[in-house]
Amino acid sequence: MELLLETMKQDWWVLLPIVLCSILTIMVAIDRASYYNANKRNVIEFIPRLQKELARNNLNGAQNLAVQCGGIIGEVTEEAVRILSEQKKGFSRSFDIAAALATRKLEHRLTILGTIGGVAPFLGLFGTVVRILFTFQDLAAQGNQSAAVAFGIGSALIATAFGLGVAIVAVVCYNGFQSTVKRFEDDFQLIKLLFLSFVDSEEEVKVNSASSTVAL
Repeated sequence: MELLLETMKQDWWVLLPIVLCSILTIMVAIDRASYYNANKRNVIEFIPRLQKELARNNLNGAQNLAVQCGGIIGEVTEEAVRILSEQKKGFSRSFDIAAALATRKLEHRLTILGTIGGVAPFLGLFGTVVRILFTFQDLAAQGNQSAAVAFGIGSALIATAFGLGVAIVAVVCYNGFQSTVKRFEDDFQLIKLLFLSFVDSEEEVKVNSASSTVAL
C-alpha cells in the first residue's frame, strides 16, 4: 500500500492517462449497458404476433404492434411497415439501410473501448520504462542501494499493472457489447425475413389470381 501511494505521488503524471482511460471505460460501459438494457425486447413473443398481423394483411395492426414494442426493435419494425406500404419491390435494400442505421446507434462509442483496450497496455509500459529510467538515474547519483532498486522496480511495475487492468476491462466490455450488437442484428434479420415472406406470399397470390383469370 505504501508503494502504491508513493508511486501515485511521484509518477502521477505517468499514471494520469491510464486513470483517464479507466474513467472513460467505466462511463462508456455504463452508457452502453443501460442503452442495451433499455432496448432489450422479447423477440420470441414479438415475432409470432407480428406474423399474425402480416398474415391478415393488417399493416395498421403491425404498425401499432411495433409502437407497443418500442425500443430499437420497434423502430426498425415501424420503418419496415412504412417501406412495405410504399415500395414493396425495393423493400430489401431499403430495409438494409434502416437496419444499418440502427446498428450504428448500437455500435456508438464502442470504438472507444476498442481503442483503450489496445492503447492502455502501452501506456502502462511507457510508465514502467520512465520509472526505470528515473531509478537508474537515482542509482547513478546515490550509488548502489538494493532497497532503492527494489522500490524503483516495484514502482515501475505498478504502471504496467494498471495499464493491463484497464485494457482487460475495456476488451471484455468491448467483446461483450459486440456480441449484444450481433444479437440485435440477428433480430433485424428475422424481421426482414418475416416481411420478405409476406411480400413473396402476396406476389404468389397475385400470380395465382392472374392465372385463374386467364384460364377463365
